[in-house]
Amino acid sequence: MENKKDMTYQEVMEYIEGLKVYGSVPGLENIENLCDKLGNPQKELSFVHIAGTNGKGSVLAFLSEVLKAAGYRTGRYVSPTLFEYRERIAVNNRPISKKELCTQMTVLKEICWELVEEGKPHPTAFEIETAMAFQYFKEKECQIVVLETGLGGRLDATNIVTNTLAAVFTSISMDHMGVLGKSLQEIAENKAGIMKPGAAAVALKGEPEVNDVLEKKASLLGIPLITADFSDASGIKRSLAKQTFSYKEYKNLTISLVGAYQIENALLAAETIRTLKEKGYKIPDKAVYKGFEHTSWQGRFQILAKRPYFIADGAHNRDGAKRLAETIRLYFTNRKIIYIMGMLRDKEQDEILKATCPLASQILTVPTRGERGLSAYDLACKAKEYHDYVTALDSVEEAVEMAYLLADKDAVIIAFGSLSYLGGLIQMVEKINAQKGRNDIGRDSHGKQRES
Repeated sequence: MENKKDMTYQEVMEYIEGLKVYGSVPGLENIENLCDKLGNPQKELSFVHIAGTNGKGSVLAFLSEVLKAAGYRTGRYVSPTLFEYRERIAVNNRPISKKELCTQMTVLKEICWELVEEGKPHPTAFEIETAMAFQYFKEKECQIVVLETGLGGRLDATNIVTNTLAAVFTSISMDHMGVLGKSLQEIAENKAGIMKPGAAAVALKGEPEVNDVLEKKASLLGIPLITADFSDASGIKRSLAKQTFSYKEYKNLTISLVGAYQIENALLAAETIRTLKEKGYKIPDKAVYKGFEHTSWQGRFQILAKRPYFIADGAHNRDGAKRLAETIRLYFTNRKIIYIMGMLRDKEQDEILKATCPLASQILTVPTRGERGLSAYDLACKAKEYHDYVTALDSVEEAVEMAYLLADKDAVIIAFGSLSYLGGLIQMVEKINAQKGRNDIGRDSHGKQRES
């Protein structure tokens, strides 16, 4: 795509911000209109399509890293992001450049106005981003694209894809009930909509009603449903640096993601890799071992610092909160725990607080911004129903400073509740550690944690 008058990067960011007025619109009509104008780039790509409530990003990261290690040019589409908008769209873990983003978005802006002039609705930000990802991956000649759904599955803009190799289902639990359904069964039915004829379906063994829904949908399409079962993992060894386990033909696999739930995500990725191999993709065992060990994913029980430990985790719904509590119990029994919490207004605050508050010594609340934002004061009032020691603070910076004041070297500071503030917090903690010369954990140029 050539366009001599591309928007600047700042103009693109302002345009994207302005797109928020179009909200979120479930359905495929808008994305079909957009992709049709682009020549339907998605039809020239093959996908691993991932849906679920928690774990999508981690499974996507495992698969992307393994496929890259196996020599495939791999597209990766994910949202939301922690640090920069461009992280949404990457090829072999390299985000789209600012120049390429400006070129793509300039073309799409013109297409959107064409659609409006034709009397059609203006596409939403997510629909535009999704179409842009497909066009970019086509231009970069990606051999396989690992695609994360935005919300749900059946009516998600990503579900315009037809060349699905595997429909992958991470943990499915209660979240976004206002959009996806009031029951676990309804939510699972929505997410099951990404299954396609000819694709394999791969799922974590979870709640019986979820598995029943997935089995019925797969049976209806005449496709196999392969289940990854945590009870099939053996030889599990865990530390705060890595986790090791064996699964079927893979002996002593090592992953660097340390949350208690990450072995399940790795099993799901391993089962998906086995499925891709059956479809003719050459993925040698050494690529699986290398890919798993090198996988990193920001904001998922990410250790930012030691002495005291400072951890950032993206737990923002009831299942995520339970998983976080499980991981705290696994690694930090009988330690002083200090929480930094920021939550969105439309999340199940009571369920999250109920699962996590019993483990805390002190809770610091911070505000989240935007239409869905919740003030630190309102969250603190809610948290006081579950804990005696809660302090509301005006900013993330204040909370980080206070947490360090409250913590001795054996304490553990854990920030969680919403991804919306975690990116800024992570950068803040890394900056503080660099200034103070702490012997801590940082990130290398690929975003992977490293110990300094």
